[in-house]
Amino acid sequence: MLSTDLELGWENVIEYYHLRFQIEFNFRDAKQHWGLEDFMVIKEQSVHNAANLSLWMVNLSQVMLTTSGEESTLDLKARHHAIRYAQEVLKILPENVKPINIEQLFTEIPVLGRIHERKMAA
Repeated sequence: MLSTDLELGWENVIEYYHLRFQIEFNFRDAKQHWGLEDFMVIKEQSVHNAANLSLWMVNLSQVMLTTSGEESTLDLKARHHAIRYAQEVLKILPENVKPINIEQLFTEIPVLGRIHERKMAA
């Protein structure tokens, strides 16, 4: 560890290096899990919003990990995807009716996690 600030104490140098690596981990998580690489925007405000949303999600997911009992961000995302899918499946099912339309489930459930809109055949 090096520093050009000769007045800076060694404790501060170590602390700054720890913070630097935490910042790098946060950017990695924002790209890997929260879409920072996937935004295709070029306007200044849109870039600002996309970057802040991704980094906000990193912070939120870290807080949620401490209370959820999940081991990783991927587990946390999988859990919440499953909850959402279950809610959507229950919305499809009619009340007080025993038969289930499996074809409807197979056509509507898989598109819930899509990034792009499904194109309908003409």
